[in-house]
Amino acid sequence: MNLRVGDLVEVRSEAEILATLDERGELESLPFMPEMLAFCGRRMTVHKVAHKLCDTISRSGMRRMERAVHLTGARCDGGGHGGCQTACSLYWKEAWLKRVEPDAPQAPAVPEERLLKLLEVNTRKGEDGYACQATELLRAAPTCLPFRDLGQYVTDVRTGNAGVLATVRTFLVGLFNRFQDVSRKLLPRRLWIRGGLRWGFVQGRAGRVTPTGSLDLRPGELVRIKSKDEILDTLNDDLLNRGLGFEEEMARYCGRTARVRARVERCLDEKTGRMLHMKSPCIILDDLVCEGVYNANCPREFVPFWREIWLERVPAGGEAP
Repeated sequence: MNLRVGDLVEVRSEAEILATLDERGELESLPFMPEMLAFCGRRMTVHKVAHKLCDTISRSGMRRMERAVHLTGARCDGGGHGGCQTACSLYWKEAWLKRVEPDAPQAPAVPEERLLKLLEVNTRKGEDGYACQATELLRAAPTCLPFRDLGQYVTDVRTGNAGVLATVRTFLVGLFNRFQDVSRKLLPRRLWIRGGLRWGFVQGRAGRVTPTGSLDLRPGELVRIKSKDEILDTLNDDLLNRGLGFEEEMARYCGRTARVRARVERCLDEKTGRMLHMKSPCIILDDLVCEGVYNANCPREFVPFWREIWLERVPAGGEAP
């Protein structure tokens, strides 16, 4: 379909989508999920062209996805997966969409019971696990996309995923990170740049036992993300605080203010499909996503989880986001 960012599409009817799925409720190994049924028949715009994604399961790097997009405002609400709160951006195969003109009549939504039953059965994995797009991404995107494949950056610009300057920047960051990886293997420590750290220069300083803190934040409250130095003091050598990671992309938001969207208490483990219940709830902040600036313009736009010890309340009347 050669879709671009901003193109108007209509999600096909449930019956049309059912005709594209195999017995597992998948197309090209990508599941169509119960949470996506609410969007059938709706008109939406393309937010990102999902021609690639970062592998957060086996950490193999970038992987190639074929004929898929992300739609504006279409995130998983976890309703069909035990209330998972990860809020992943949904993948839409082109076969599930059709181009429309703004003034064309809109087709009425017609439920398809066979589709609902198929999806309800195939969301479960074993006795206590779930299957979703996030858990099956390695099957849906089986081909690794090497950094040296320049075609991916051309596609970023051509589809509108990123501008020319942003694409040049992310390529240079990737080049620097690969130099750092090689230098740590081949060069003596005295020749390393910034300790051999990847761009963003995040290094934990807390030792093995990391501190914790509680603010009992509630949705709607205004907070400020602490400085990077303050957050580094809460991380161990693996950039974890009580098991939750802090990444270079998140450091870009240090010092920013934002409103609390939700407290996260449960999420799916992408590797196993099991529901994880957090001992200490994490925070999701409005409008803050991983933009892939340091990761090859990855269009997944993960919603970061924030420890409360990384945040501070903004007094009433303080700076708005």
